[in-house]
Amino acid sequence: MLVNAANGEEEQGVNLEEEEEENGQFSDRRRANDNQKKKRKERLLKEAAKAGQRGVCYLSRIPPRMDHVKLRQILSQFGDIQRIYLAPEDPSARVHRKKAGGFRGQGFSEGWVEFTDKRVAKRVADMLNGEQIGGRKRSQFYYDLWNIKYLIKFKWDDLTGEIAYNNAIREQKFALEVSAAKRERDFYLSKVDRSRALNFIEERIKKKQKVQQDSGNNSELHVSQLAVKVNQQFTQKKPVEDKAEQSKPRISKDVLAGIFGGSS
Repeated sequence: MLVNAANGEEEQGVNLEEEEEENGQFSDRRRANDNQKKKRKERLLKEAAKAGQRGVCYLSRIPPRMDHVKLRQILSQFGDIQRIYLAPEDPSARVHRKKAGGFRGQGFSEGWVEFTDKRVAKRVADMLNGEQIGGRKRSQFYYDLWNIKYLIKFKWDDLTGEIAYNNAIREQKFALEVSAAKRERDFYLSKVDRSRALNFIEERIKKKQKVQQDSGNNSELHVSQLAVKVNQQFTQKKPVEDKAEQSKPRISKDVLAGIFGGSS
C-alpha cells in the first residue's frame, strides 16, 4: 500500500510539472501573438500617418504612347511618387484610332499620381498645369500639354473604392446583358423548334392527302378496267323467249275465224 501511494504521488507530481510546462508554453505563445499584434498595429498607424501626408494629383488627359513607366520618369524629378494608376481607354476609341492609322498600342484616358508629400503634389500641379511637357524636341511628348490638378482631401483609398464600385457596376451590366442575350437565344430556339414541328406536321398532312388521292385514282382505274373486261368477255345475248316464240308454228287467222265464227 505504501508503494502504491508513493507511485501515485510521483505521477501527480509529473502531471503538475507537465501542466506547468504547457501553461508556460501557452503564455509564451500568447505573449508572442500579443507582440505581433502590437507591432502590426504600430505599423498600420505609421502607414496611416504617412498616408495622411500623401497627396494625389489627377491627370485629365494622357498623351498617346505614354504609360505609367514614362509618366513616373517625368514626374519623379519633381518629387517622390508612391503610386500611379492610368485608366485604359474605351475599346471603341482604340479601334477607331487603329482604323485612322494612329497609334495601335494601349492608350489611356486619365490617370492619378500619388506623391509621398501632399505639399509637393500641390506644388507640382500648380507649376505644370497648362505647361508644355517638353523634353527633347525629338520627344513624342514635346508639344503635349499637362492637364493636371491637385485633389484636395482626396486619398488613394477613395480611388480604389471608386474603381471597385465601377467594376461592380460594369460586372452587373455585363451580367444583365448576358442574361438578356440568353433569353433572346432561348426565345429564338423555341420558335425554331416550333417551326420545325409545324413543318413536320404539314408534311405529314400533305403525304396523307397524296396517299389518299393516289388510292382514289387507283380504285377508279380498277373499276373502269373491270367494266371493260366484263364488256369484252360477257357479250349480251338475245333472250331465249324470243327464239321460242319464233320457232312455234303460227295458226292462220282464217282458221281461227272459222272456228270461233261457227260456234256463234
